[in-house]
Amino acid sequence: MEGGPFVKPTPQELIRVTSGRFARTGIYVAACVLAVAGALAQSKDPAANAASLGALEGSVRDSAGRAVANATVFLQPTAGTGTPPAQIQTTHADSLGAYRFSALSEGAYILRAEMSGYARIIVGPVRLASSETKKVDLTLTPVKAPGAAASAPEFFDEPQFTVAGVTQATSAGGHGSDTVLRTTEALARATVSLSKEPAASSTAMTSAATEASLREAVARDPKDAELHHRLGDIEEKLGNPLEAVREYQRAAELDPSELYLFDWGTELLTHRALEPATEVLTQGSRRFPKSVRMLVALGVAWYARGSCDHAVQSLGSASDLDPGNPTPYLFLGRMQTVEPTALEGSVERLGRFAQLQPDNALANYYYAVSLAKESGKQSAGAEDGDAGHSARVEALLQKAVGLDPKLGAAYLQLGILYSQRGDFSRAIAAYQKAIEVSPEEVGPQLDQTLEETHYRLAQAYQRTGDKTKAQEELELHRQLAMKTKEDAERKRREIQQFVILLRDKNSASQPQP
Repeated sequence: MEGGPFVKPTPQELIRVTSGRFARTGIYVAACVLAVAGALAQSKDPAANAASLGALEGSVRDSAGRAVANATVFLQPTAGTGTPPAQIQTTHADSLGAYRFSALSEGAYILRAEMSGYARIIVGPVRLASSETKKVDLTLTPVKAPGAAASAPEFFDEPQFTVAGVTQATSAGGHGSDTVLRTTEALARATVSLSKEPAASSTAMTSAATEASLREAVARDPKDAELHHRLGDIEEKLGNPLEAVREYQRAAELDPSELYLFDWGTELLTHRALEPATEVLTQGSRRFPKSVRMLVALGVAWYARGSCDHAVQSLGSASDLDPGNPTPYLFLGRMQTVEPTALEGSVERLGRFAQLQPDNALANYYYAVSLAKESGKQSAGAEDGDAGHSARVEALLQKAVGLDPKLGAAYLQLGILYSQRGDFSRAIAAYQKAIEVSPEEVGPQLDQTLEETHYRLAQAYQRTGDKTKAQEELELHRQLAMKTKEDAERKRREIQQFVILLRDKNSASQPQP
Protein backbone atom coordinates (compact mmCIF):
# COMPACT_ATOMS: atom_id res chain seq x y z
CA MET A 1 0.00 0.00 0.00
CA GLU A 2 2.91 2.33 0.66
CA GLY A 3 4.20 1.75 -2.89
CA GLY A 4 1.36 3.49 -4.75
CA PRO A 5 -2.07 5.15 -4.55
CA PHE A 6 -4.99 3.28 -3.08
CA VAL A 7 -7.46 1.89 -5.70
CA LYS A 8 -10.99 1.45 -4.44
CA PRO A 9 -12.31 -2.08 -5.26
CA THR A 10 -15.31 -2.51 -7.55
CA PRO A 11 -18.59 -4.07 -6.30
CA GLN A 12 -17.89 -7.18 -8.42
CA GLU A 13 -14.54 -7.65 -6.75
CA LEU A 14 -16.16 -7.34 -3.35
CA ILE A 15 -18.76 -9.95 -4.33
CA ARG A 16 -16.03 -12.37 -5.31
CA VAL A 17 -14.27 -11.77 -2.05
CA THR A 18 -17.41 -12.34 0.00
CA SER A 19 -18.65 -15.46 -1.84
CA GLY A 20 -17.92 -19.13 -1.18
CA ARG A 21 -16.78 -20.90 1.93
CA PHE A 22 -14.84 -17.81 3.11
CA ALA A 23 -17.81 -15.48 2.76
CA ARG A 24 -17.83 -14.44 6.42
CA THR A 25 -14.12 -13.72 6.38
CA GLY A 26 -14.49 -11.89 3.08
CA ILE A 27 -17.16 -9.59 4.48
CA TYR A 28 -14.86 -8.68 7.36
CA VAL A 29 -11.96 -8.04 4.99
CA ALA A 30 -14.11 -5.91 2.72
CA ALA A 31 -15.31 -3.81 5.63
CA CYS A 32 -11.72 -3.24 6.72
CA VAL A 33 -10.71 -2.31 3.17
CA LEU A 34 -13.49 0.23 2.91
CA ALA A 35 -12.59 1.66 6.33
CA VAL A 36 -8.98 2.05 5.26
CA ALA A 37 -10.12 3.63 2.01
CA GLY A 38 -12.15 6.17 3.92
CA ALA A 39 -9.31 6.91 6.26
CA LEU A 40 -6.90 7.41 3.37
CA ALA A 41 -9.35 9.63 1.60
CA GLN A 42 -9.73 11.75 4.74
CA SER A 43 -5.95 11.87 5.19
CA LYS A 44 -5.72 13.64 1.84
CA ASP A 45 -7.64 16.58 3.28
CA PRO A 46 -4.90 18.95 4.58
CA ALA A 47 -7.36 20.96 6.65
CA ALA A 48 -8.64 17.84 8.43
CA ASN A 49 -5.42 15.98 9.05
CA ALA A 50 -1.94 16.96 7.89
CA ALA A 51 -2.14 20.57 9.02
CA SER A 52 -2.89 19.49 12.59
CA LEU A 53 -0.05 16.99 12.99
CA GLY A 54 3.06 17.81 14.99
CA ALA A 55 6.50 16.41 15.70
CA LEU A 56 8.90 15.66 18.54
CA GLU A 57 12.61 15.92 17.87
CA GLY A 58 15.88 16.48 19.67
CA SER A 59 19.26 14.97 20.36
CA VAL A 60 20.61 12.16 22.53
CA ARG A 61 23.84 13.03 24.32
CA ASP A 62 25.88 11.71 27.20
CA SER A 63 26.61 13.59 30.43
CA ALA A 64 29.72 15.09 28.79
CA GLY A 65 27.65 16.58 25.97
CA ARG A 66 28.78 14.09 23.29
CA ALA A 67 26.32 12.65 20.76
CA VAL A 68 25.18 9.07 21.43
CA ALA A 69 24.81 7.70 17.91
CA ASN A 70 22.37 4.85 17.28
CA ALA A 71 20.68 5.23 20.68
CA THR A 72 17.19 3.73 20.62
CA VAL A 73 14.40 6.23 21.29
CA PHE A 74 10.87 5.07 22.10
CA LEU A 75 7.72 7.20 21.90
CA GLN A 76 4.51 6.13 23.62
CA PRO A 77 1.30 8.21 23.54
CA THR A 78 -0.67 8.49 26.76
CA ALA A 79 -4.37 7.75 27.03
CA GLY A 80 -6.53 10.27 25.20
CA THR A 81 -3.86 11.31 22.72
CA GLY A 82 -5.71 9.94 19.71
CA THR A 83 -3.36 6.99 19.29
CA PRO A 84 -3.67 3.79 21.34
CA PRO A 85 -1.29 4.00 24.35
CA ALA A 86 0.07 0.56 23.51
CA GLN A 87 1.26 1.73 20.08
CA ILE A 88 4.92 2.55 20.68
CA GLN A 89 7.04 4.11 17.95
CA THR A 90 10.77 3.47 17.78
CA THR A 91 13.61 5.26 16.06
CA HIS A 92 17.41 5.47 16.34
CA ALA A 93 19.56 8.54 16.80
CA ASP A 94 21.72 9.35 13.79
CA SER A 95 25.50 9.91 13.80
CA LEU A 96 24.96 13.36 15.37
CA GLY A 97 22.67 11.99 18.04
CA ALA A 98 19.55 13.51 16.42
CA TYR A 99 16.14 11.82 16.46
CA ARG A 100 12.66 12.78 15.20
CA PHE A 101 9.08 11.53 15.41
CA SER A 102 6.68 13.16 12.94
CA ALA A 103 2.97 13.08 12.05
CA LEU A 104 1.96 13.12 15.73
CA SER A 105 -1.52 13.94 16.98
CA GLU A 106 -2.12 16.55 19.66
CA GLY A 107 -1.67 15.08 23.13
CA ALA A 108 0.90 13.86 25.64
CA TYR A 109 3.76 11.45 25.02
CA ILE A 110 6.37 9.54 27.02
CA LEU A 111 9.92 9.47 25.62
CA ARG A 112 12.45 6.79 26.54
CA ALA A 113 16.05 6.47 25.38
CA GLU A 114 18.29 3.43 25.77
CA MET A 115 21.83 2.53 24.78
CA SER A 116 24.18 -0.19 25.89
CA GLY A 117 26.55 1.11 28.54
CA TYR A 118 24.17 3.87 29.67
CA ALA A 119 21.36 4.16 32.20
CA ARG A 120 17.92 4.35 30.61
CA ILE A 121 16.19 7.74 30.71
CA ILE A 122 12.44 8.39 30.67
CA VAL A 123 11.02 11.86 30.02
CA GLY A 124 7.41 12.91 30.09
CA PRO A 125 4.65 13.32 29.72
CA VAL A 126 5.62 15.80 27.01
CA ARG A 127 2.59 17.77 25.86
CA LEU A 128 2.30 18.48 22.14
CA ALA A 129 -0.14 21.03 20.76
CA SER A 130 -1.81 20.78 17.38
CA SER A 131 0.72 21.26 14.53
CA GLU A 132 3.49 21.96 17.09
CA THR A 133 7.10 20.83 16.65
CA LYS A 134 8.74 20.48 20.06
CA LYS A 135 12.41 19.88 20.81
CA VAL A 136 13.29 17.54 23.69
CA ASP A 137 16.97 16.73 24.28
CA LEU A 138 17.79 13.51 26.15
CA THR A 139 20.90 12.96 28.29
CA LEU A 140 22.16 9.44 28.98
CA THR A 141 24.44 8.80 31.96
CA PRO A 142 27.20 6.22 31.45
CA VAL A 143 27.09 3.17 33.68
CA LYS A 144 30.53 2.40 35.03
CA ALA A 145 31.39 -1.30 34.93
CA PRO A 146 32.56 -2.79 38.23
CA GLY A 147 36.28 -2.23 38.62
CA ALA A 148 36.46 0.14 35.65
CA ALA A 149 38.64 3.20 36.01
CA ALA A 150 36.99 6.62 36.05
CA SER A 151 37.51 8.90 33.08
CA ALA A 152 40.18 11.55 33.11
CA PRO A 153 39.33 14.96 34.56
CA GLU A 154 37.56 17.23 32.10
CA PHE A 155 35.87 20.61 32.18
CA PHE A 156 34.92 23.11 29.49
CA ASP A 157 37.89 25.26 30.30
CA GLU A 158 40.37 25.22 33.12
CA PRO A 159 38.77 27.17 36.01
CA GLN A 160 40.11 30.70 36.15
CA PHE A 161 40.16 30.76 39.93
CA THR A 162 41.53 28.95 42.97
CA VAL A 163 39.84 28.77 46.36
CA ALA A 164 42.81 29.74 48.52
CA GLY A 165 41.19 29.81 51.95
CA VAL A 166 38.30 31.01 54.08
CA THR A 167 37.70 34.06 56.25
CA GLN A 168 34.93 35.35 58.47
CA ALA A 169 32.60 37.53 56.45
CA THR A 170 32.62 41.07 57.84
CA SER A 171 31.10 42.67 54.75
CA ALA A 172 28.89 40.70 52.42
CA GLY A 173 29.37 42.98 49.42
CA GLY A 174 26.62 42.77 46.84
CA HIS A 175 24.56 45.72 45.68
CA GLY A 176 21.72 47.97 46.71
CA SER A 177 20.27 48.57 50.15
CA ASP A 178 20.62 46.29 53.14
CA THR A 179 17.14 44.98 52.34
CA VAL A 180 18.32 43.95 48.87
CA LEU A 181 21.45 42.43 50.35
CA ARG A 182 19.50 40.34 52.84
CA THR A 183 17.22 39.15 50.04
CA THR A 184 20.25 38.19 47.96
CA GLU A 185 21.71 36.18 50.83
CA ALA A 186 18.38 34.39 51.39
CA LEU A 187 18.14 33.52 47.68
CA ALA A 188 21.70 32.18 47.68
CA ARG A 189 20.83 29.88 50.58
CA ALA A 190 17.64 28.81 48.82
CA THR A 191 19.53 27.59 45.74
CA VAL A 192 21.03 24.77 47.81
CA SER A 193 17.57 23.33 48.39
CA LEU A 194 17.17 22.89 44.61
CA SER A 195 19.65 20.02 44.60
CA LYS A 196 17.93 16.71 43.92
CA GLU A 197 20.44 15.05 46.21
CA PRO A 198 20.74 17.32 49.26
CA ALA A 199 23.96 17.26 51.18
CA ALA A 200 24.29 14.12 53.29
CA SER A 201 20.90 12.45 53.18
CA SER A 202 19.01 12.61 56.46
CA THR A 203 19.26 8.82 56.70
CA ALA A 204 23.06 8.94 56.55
CA MET A 205 25.16 9.47 59.66
CA THR A 206 27.17 12.71 59.43
CA SER A 207 30.18 12.32 61.66
CA ALA A 208 33.96 12.41 61.79
CA ALA A 209 33.91 8.61 61.44
CA THR A 210 31.91 8.89 58.23
CA GLU A 211 34.35 11.48 56.98
CA ALA A 212 37.31 9.24 57.81
CA SER A 213 35.81 6.23 56.03
CA LEU A 214 35.09 8.29 52.93
CA ARG A 215 38.62 9.69 52.94
CA GLU A 216 39.96 6.13 53.01
CA ALA A 217 37.69 5.22 50.10
CA VAL A 218 38.86 8.25 48.12
CA ALA A 219 42.48 7.33 48.82
CA ARG A 220 41.85 3.85 47.41
CA ASP A 221 40.05 5.18 44.33
CA PRO A 222 40.99 8.85 43.79
CA LYS A 223 39.24 8.98 40.40
CA ASP A 224 35.79 8.04 41.70
CA ALA A 225 33.70 11.21 41.24
CA GLU A 226 30.84 9.95 43.38
CA LEU A 227 33.13 9.39 46.37
CA HIS A 228 34.50 12.94 46.07
CA HIS A 229 30.96 14.33 45.85
CA ARG A 230 29.79 12.40 48.91
CA LEU A 231 32.85 13.53 50.83
CA GLY A 232 32.03 17.12 49.85
CA ASP A 233 28.53 16.68 51.30
CA ILE A 234 29.98 15.39 54.57
CA GLU A 235 32.63 18.14 54.82
CA GLU A 236 29.98 20.83 54.35
CA LYS A 237 27.80 19.24 57.02
CA LEU A 238 30.75 19.14 59.41
CA GLY A 239 31.47 22.84 58.85
CA ASN A 240 34.53 22.41 56.64
CA PRO A 241 33.57 24.49 53.57
CA LEU A 242 37.11 24.74 52.19
CA GLU A 243 37.49 20.97 52.09
CA ALA A 244 33.90 20.64 50.79
CA VAL A 245 34.35 22.96 47.81
CA ARG A 246 37.56 21.21 46.79
CA GLU A 247 35.81 17.83 46.86
CA TYR A 248 32.88 19.22 44.84
CA GLN A 249 35.34 20.66 42.32
CA ARG A 250 37.20 17.36 42.00
CA ALA A 251 33.92 15.47 41.49
CA ALA A 252 32.83 17.89 38.76
CA GLU A 253 36.18 17.69 36.99
CA LEU A 254 36.12 13.89 37.04
CA ASP A 255 32.47 13.73 35.96
CA PRO A 256 31.02 17.07 34.82
CA SER A 257 27.44 15.93 35.36
CA GLU A 258 24.60 18.38 35.93
CA LEU A 259 24.37 17.55 39.63
CA TYR A 260 28.09 17.84 40.33
CA LEU A 261 28.43 21.16 38.49
CA PHE A 262 25.35 22.51 40.21
CA ASP A 263 26.55 21.57 43.69
CA TRP A 264 30.00 23.02 43.01
CA GLY A 265 28.52 26.28 41.76
CA THR A 266 26.03 26.68 44.61
CA GLU A 267 28.72 25.90 47.19
CA LEU A 268 30.75 28.80 45.78
CA LEU A 269 27.64 31.00 45.74
CA THR A 270 26.72 30.18 49.34
CA HIS A 271 30.17 31.24 50.51
CA ARG A 272 30.13 34.53 48.62
CA ALA A 273 32.57 33.54 45.87
CA LEU A 274 30.37 35.32 43.36
CA GLU A 275 32.65 35.50 40.32
CA PRO A 276 33.75 31.84 40.50
CA ALA A 277 30.13 30.78 41.12
CA THR A 278 29.07 32.67 38.00
CA GLU A 279 31.83 31.00 36.01
CA VAL A 280 30.92 27.46 37.09
CA LEU A 281 27.16 27.97 36.70
CA THR A 282 27.66 29.57 33.29
CA GLN A 283 29.67 26.54 32.20
CA GLY A 284 26.99 24.29 33.65
CA SER A 285 24.23 26.11 31.75
CA ARG A 286 26.12 25.79 28.50
CA ARG A 287 26.65 22.10 29.07
CA PHE A 288 23.09 21.46 30.28
CA PRO A 289 20.95 24.11 28.56
CA LYS A 290 17.74 22.39 29.69
CA SER A 291 18.58 22.52 33.40
CA VAL A 292 16.10 24.85 35.09
CA ARG A 293 17.86 24.86 38.44
CA MET A 294 21.24 25.67 36.87
CA LEU A 295 19.71 28.77 35.25
CA VAL A 296 17.99 29.74 38.50
CA ALA A 297 21.26 29.53 40.45
CA LEU A 298 23.04 31.48 37.71
CA GLY A 299 20.36 34.16 37.95
CA VAL A 300 20.95 34.44 41.71
CA ALA A 301 24.71 34.71 41.15
CA TRP A 302 24.25 37.55 38.67
CA TYR A 303 21.78 39.30 41.00
CA ALA A 304 24.23 39.04 43.89
CA ARG A 305 26.80 40.74 41.68
CA GLY A 306 24.39 43.58 40.92
CA SER A 307 23.55 42.60 37.34
CA CYS A 308 19.75 42.61 37.35
CA ASP A 309 19.55 42.34 33.54
CA HIS A 310 21.58 39.12 33.48
CA ALA A 311 19.66 37.81 36.47
CA VAL A 312 16.27 38.32 34.82
CA GLN A 313 17.60 36.86 31.57
CA SER A 314 18.66 33.65 33.32
CA LEU A 315 15.45 33.33 35.36
CA GLY A 316 13.36 34.16 32.29
CA SER A 317 15.11 31.43 30.30
CA ALA A 318 14.46 29.00 33.17
CA SER A 319 10.75 29.83 33.21
CA ASP A 320 10.54 29.51 29.41
CA LEU A 321 12.10 26.03 29.57
CA ASP A 322 9.41 24.75 31.93
CA PRO A 323 6.55 27.28 32.20
CA GLY A 324 4.69 25.12 34.73
CA ASN A 325 7.61 25.01 37.18
CA PRO A 326 7.02 27.63 39.91
CA THR A 327 10.67 27.85 41.04
CA PRO A 328 12.00 30.45 38.56
CA TYR A 329 8.96 32.68 39.14
CA LEU A 330 9.33 32.50 42.92
CA PHE A 331 12.98 33.59 42.74
CA LEU A 332 12.14 36.36 40.26
CA GLY A 333 9.21 37.53 42.37
CA ARG A 334 11.36 37.66 45.50
CA MET A 335 13.86 39.87 43.68
CA GLN A 336 11.09 42.10 42.36
CA THR A 337 9.68 42.81 45.82
CA VAL A 338 12.85 44.65 46.92
CA GLU A 339 13.58 46.50 43.68
CA PRO A 340 12.20 50.07 43.36
CA THR A 341 10.91 49.60 39.81
CA ALA A 342 9.78 46.67 37.69
CA LEU A 343 12.65 44.52 36.47
CA GLU A 344 12.80 44.29 32.68
CA GLY A 345 10.69 41.32 31.59
CA SER A 346 9.36 40.56 35.07
CA VAL A 347 5.79 41.72 34.41
CA GLU A 348 5.40 39.36 31.45
CA ARG A 349 6.91 36.35 33.24
CA LEU A 350 5.06 36.88 36.53
CA GLY A 351 1.85 37.51 34.61
CA ARG A 352 2.29 34.12 33.00
CA PHE A 353 2.85 32.61 36.47
CA ALA A 354 -0.49 34.02 37.64
CA GLN A 355 -2.21 32.81 34.50
CA LEU A 356 -0.82 29.27 34.72
CA GLN A 357 -1.39 28.96 38.47
CA PRO A 358 -4.41 31.16 39.26
CA ASP A 359 -4.94 29.49 42.65
CA ASN A 360 -1.38 30.16 43.81
CA ALA A 361 -1.39 33.04 46.31
CA LEU A 362 2.25 33.98 45.65
CA ALA A 363 1.68 33.95 41.89
CA ASN A 364 -1.04 36.59 42.27
CA TYR A 365 0.97 38.56 44.83
CA TYR A 366 4.18 38.72 42.79
CA TYR A 367 2.29 39.68 39.63
CA ALA A 368 0.55 42.47 41.55
CA VAL A 369 3.90 43.77 42.84
CA SER A 370 5.43 43.78 39.36
CA LEU A 371 2.42 45.63 37.92
CA ALA A 372 2.49 48.15 40.76
CA LYS A 373 6.16 48.88 40.11
CA GLU A 374 5.90 48.85 36.33
CA SER A 375 5.94 52.64 36.09
CA GLY A 376 8.57 53.00 38.79
CA LYS A 377 6.03 53.49 41.60
CA GLN A 378 4.33 51.32 44.15
CA SER A 379 1.06 51.76 42.28
CA ALA A 380 -0.53 53.58 39.42
CA GLY A 381 -3.33 55.21 41.37
CA ALA A 382 -6.36 57.22 40.36
CA GLU A 383 -4.33 60.43 40.76
CA ASP A 384 -2.32 59.36 37.73
CA GLY A 385 -5.42 58.81 35.64
CA ASP A 386 -4.94 55.06 35.52
CA ALA A 387 -7.68 53.76 37.77
CA GLY A 388 -7.94 50.55 35.74
CA HIS A 389 -4.32 49.66 36.40
CA SER A 390 -4.74 50.38 40.12
CA ALA A 391 -7.92 48.30 40.26
CA ARG A 392 -6.11 45.38 38.61
CA VAL A 393 -3.35 45.51 41.23
CA GLU A 394 -5.91 45.66 44.03
CA ALA A 395 -7.87 42.71 42.62
CA LEU A 396 -4.75 40.56 42.43
CA LEU A 397 -3.76 41.42 46.01
CA GLN A 398 -7.27 40.72 47.29
CA LYS A 399 -7.22 37.38 45.50
CA ALA A 400 -3.83 36.58 47.05
CA VAL A 401 -5.02 37.17 50.63
CA GLY A 402 -8.20 35.27 49.84
CA LEU A 403 -6.11 32.27 48.83
CA ASP A 404 -3.69 32.69 51.75
CA PRO A 405 -5.11 34.78 54.63
CA LYS A 406 -1.71 34.69 56.37
CA LEU A 407 0.16 36.35 53.49
CA GLY A 408 1.11 39.49 55.38
CA ALA A 409 3.17 40.90 52.50
CA ALA A 410 0.02 41.16 50.36
CA TYR A 411 -1.80 43.12 53.10
CA LEU A 412 1.22 45.42 53.28
CA GLN A 413 0.98 46.11 49.53
CA LEU A 414 -2.75 46.76 49.87
CA GLY A 415 -1.99 49.32 52.58
CA ILE A 416 0.56 51.03 50.32
CA LEU A 417 -1.98 51.11 47.49
CA TYR A 418 -4.68 52.68 49.69
CA SER A 419 -2.21 55.19 51.13
CA GLN A 420 -1.28 56.40 47.67
CA ARG A 421 -4.96 56.88 46.94
CA GLY A 422 -5.28 58.93 50.13
CA ASP A 423 -7.64 56.37 51.68
CA PHE A 424 -5.85 56.17 55.04
CA SER A 425 -8.63 54.44 56.96
CA ARG A 426 -8.43 51.43 54.63
CA ALA A 427 -4.64 51.66 54.60
CA ILE A 428 -4.47 51.50 58.39
CA ALA A 429 -6.80 48.49 58.43
CA ALA A 430 -4.63 46.69 55.85
CA TYR A 431 -1.42 47.46 57.77
CA GLN A 432 -2.96 46.22 61.01
CA LYS A 433 -4.00 43.00 59.28
CA ALA A 434 -0.45 42.53 57.94
CA ILE A 435 0.92 42.87 61.49
CA GLU A 436 -1.71 40.48 62.85
CA VAL A 437 -0.86 37.63 60.45
CA SER A 438 2.93 38.14 60.25
CA PRO A 439 5.29 36.25 62.58
CA GLU A 440 6.40 38.18 65.65
CA GLU A 441 9.78 36.56 66.16
CA VAL A 442 12.80 37.17 63.99
CA GLY A 443 13.41 33.79 62.37
CA PRO A 444 15.77 32.46 59.71
CA GLN A 445 13.20 33.04 56.94
CA LEU A 446 11.95 36.43 58.14
CA ASP A 447 11.56 38.97 55.38
CA GLN A 448 11.12 42.68 55.94
CA THR A 449 7.30 42.65 55.93
CA LEU A 450 6.73 43.30 59.62
CA GLU A 451 9.48 45.87 59.89
CA GLU A 452 8.22 47.88 56.90
CA THR A 453 4.58 47.57 57.95
CA HIS A 454 5.18 49.30 61.30
CA TYR A 455 6.96 52.14 59.49
CA ARG A 456 4.16 52.52 56.93
CA LEU A 457 1.53 52.41 59.66
CA ALA A 458 3.35 55.17 61.53
CA GLN A 459 3.21 57.31 58.38
CA ALA A 460 -0.51 56.66 58.00
CA TYR A 461 -1.19 57.63 61.62
CA GLN A 462 0.90 60.78 61.11
CA ARG A 463 -1.21 61.73 58.08
CA THR A 464 -4.43 61.30 60.08
CA GLY A 465 -3.08 63.40 62.97
CA ASP A 466 -2.67 60.59 65.51
CA LYS A 467 0.88 61.42 66.57
CA THR A 468 0.86 59.20 69.66
CA LYS A 469 0.16 56.04 67.69
CA ALA A 470 2.62 57.19 65.04
CA GLN A 471 5.40 57.37 67.65
CA GLU A 472 4.47 53.95 69.04
CA GLU A 473 4.72 52.39 65.58
CA LEU A 474 8.03 54.14 64.88
CA GLU A 475 9.47 52.69 68.10
CA LEU A 476 8.29 49.19 67.15
CA HIS A 477 9.87 49.70 63.73
CA ARG A 478 13.15 50.74 65.32
CA GLN A 479 13.23 47.68 67.57
CA LEU A 480 12.45 45.30 64.71
CA ALA A 481 15.03 46.95 62.45
CA MET A 482 17.67 46.44 65.12
CA LYS A 483 16.73 42.77 65.57
CA THR A 484 16.71 41.98 61.86
CA LYS A 485 20.06 43.72 61.42
CA GLU A 486 21.57 41.72 64.27
CA ASP A 487 20.10 38.51 62.84
CA ALA A 488 21.54 39.25 59.38
CA GLU A 489 24.97 40.02 60.82
CA ARG A 490 24.92 36.83 62.90
CA LYS A 491 24.12 34.70 59.85
CA ARG A 492 26.90 36.41 57.91
CA ARG A 493 29.40 35.61 60.64
CA GLU A 494 28.29 31.98 60.54
CA ILE A 495 29.04 31.75 56.82
CA GLN A 496 32.74 31.43 56.11
CA GLN A 497 33.62 33.42 53.02
CA PHE A 498 35.98 31.92 50.44
CA VAL A 499 39.23 33.72 49.64
CA ILE A 500 39.63 33.53 45.86
CA LEU A 501 42.74 33.89 43.72
CA LEU A 502 41.85 34.72 40.10
CA ARG A 503 44.25 33.36 37.51
CA ASP A 504 42.92 35.71 34.86
CA LYS A 505 40.69 38.37 36.37
CA ASN A 506 39.31 39.64 33.07
CA SER A 507 38.08 36.25 31.90
CA ALA A 508 36.85 35.22 35.33
CA SER A 509 34.96 38.41 36.05
CA GLN A 510 33.21 38.72 32.72
CA PRO A 511 31.56 35.38 31.87
CA GLN A 512 28.58 35.65 29.58
CA PRO A 513 25.29 33.86 30.19
